[in-house]
Amino acid sequence: MSNLRERMMSKTADLRSAKDIALDGQQTKTSSPRTAPGMAAALAAAQQRVTELERTGSTSELPVADIVPNPWQPRKVFNEAKLTELAESIREAGLIQPIIVRRASSGYQIVAGERRWRAHKLIGKDVIKVVVVDISDQDMAMLALVENVVRDDLSDYEIARSIRETEREFPNRKRLAETLGIARSELYRYLSFADLPAFVLEDLNLQPRLLGANAAQEVVSALRDRDTKAYEIARGLWAQVVSGELDQTKLAKAIRQALDNDEKQSGVSDRNIDKIFSGKTQAGSITKDRSGLTVKIKAGMLSVDQEARIRKLIAQIFAAEE
Repeated sequence: MSNLRERMMSKTADLRSAKDIALDGQQTKTSSPRTAPGMAAALAAAQQRVTELERTGSTSELPVADIVPNPWQPRKVFNEAKLTELAESIREAGLIQPIIVRRASSGYQIVAGERRWRAHKLIGKDVIKVVVVDISDQDMAMLALVENVVRDDLSDYEIARSIRETEREFPNRKRLAETLGIARSELYRYLSFADLPAFVLEDLNLQPRLLGANAAQEVVSALRDRDTKAYEIARGLWAQVVSGELDQTKLAKAIRQALDNDEKQSGVSDRNIDKIFSGKTQAGSITKDRSGLTVKIKAGMLSVDQEARIRKLIAQIFAAEE
């Protein structure tokens, strides 16, 4: 399974923290770029945006009950042990860093800091320190994704689901990929999750780490333009992935092999071949199997007139069906 967080972090190992990045108008010239290309640049931009929001927003306290999560939050499953540890730390020392929220039609939405908000709920805190800011839907979506990828590893499926939700806030996928700092080919790998069978997605909603982006794209490719029987074969093999009997990286290959075996068995039992003769010479054949009816005529066996008559006959047959 690809690990977006590790790749992002490896490219940002030498970056300064967000608080050390100068804002517009305060930057000094450097001999080399401050950020690496791609995802590192996206990360640095997000860090700087959070810092700007913290500096320009108004600090206050709000009832915990008046706050709801970021609607673009990619993480649906939180580590309970880490959340409990954070809650105990807040109980003993208080909240050091306020969460960032924005006003919504009803109450407030979290921009950054959902773990701290959840920790407050866990220990029964009624109020929480906040910084209230003005921020667009697009920034909300991107910050939610980048913050979670950097701070704690997300599964490929959670990233993919967030990208799908974020996609609506961008004019096109090229712009979305640029903002995320990834190639469009990688973006499409994540987007391929949406084309998986419903029974796979249902399990991923409960256990998002069952399938990685590369494996998901391979499965989608293996099932493309296939019939209902292929999906039933895939369902059986997917159950083995869920139970741990089959590695998720081998799922697509297993599906292809099962489909090939099924087609070979069906082809042997269902195929019917009739030879066509011109005198004592075989001129061709008519083959009927599960894939259709195939008529083959050897080169040089038909005159121009005969070929024209065959074409006319076929046209008449299908015209009569209209």
